[in-house]
Amino acid sequence: MGQVTIYLDDENERRLKTAARAAGMPVSRWVASLIQEKTRTEWPESIKQLAGSWTDFPDLETLRGKPIPDARREPL
Repeated sequence: MGQVTIYLDDENERRLKTAARAAGMPVSRWVASLIQEKTRTEWPESIKQLAGSWTDFPDLETLRGKPIPDARREPL
């Protein structure tokens, strides 16, 4: 497992420690979870499970149906 050293100003260090404490985890685990979240290349499983949840959402044909004309624009 790798180790990383980062340098933070006092305010950011305070905010980091506060956030980690609020999440109930050590600072290193909190930072690791943040990195994992921000560098994820796939949607989390909980988000994938939402597919098809909105039964009243319009289908593709309805969405792509008759085009709506653009709004009239003000001249420059």
